[in-house]
Amino acid sequence: MSNKKNQTNADDPVLSIGKVATILNVHQRTLRIYDEQKLLVARRSKQNRRLYSLNDIEKGKLIQFLTRNLAINLAGVRIVLRLVEMEKIKPELYIKYIKDVAKSAKIDSKIQQYNAERLSKRGKKSGKTVAKV
Repeated sequence: MSNKKNQTNADDPVLSIGKVATILNVHQRTLRIYDEQKLLVARRSKQNRRLYSLNDIEKGKLIQFLTRNLAINLAGVRIVLRLVEMEKIKPELYIKYIKDVAKSAKIDSKIQQYNAERLSKRGKKSGKTVAKV
């Protein structure tokens, strides 16, 4: 006999914002922005702390893929999230589904790699000194 109380549902909010930020390799502020934008809405504990589920992590991975690899802005991300919801795509299949769509739209891996490289340089110092004019 299995004890259902010990089983975790993928929709159960169990992870803190700090844990999720570490898993997704983003700043906690990024997750707060996603929450404010209604992209990745955390549930609240009795102490009013943000809690995320395993499915929220999958959604966060999709948001990162869309913004980093496909260079989609947050308004576009909102549309894509709505589409995967309407299509009833399982969270663990989000990225595979979007990769298949990107492939059928002829957005190949070279374009994705270019976008990832270009976006990874945002806000980073190049190490070069620029002469003041």
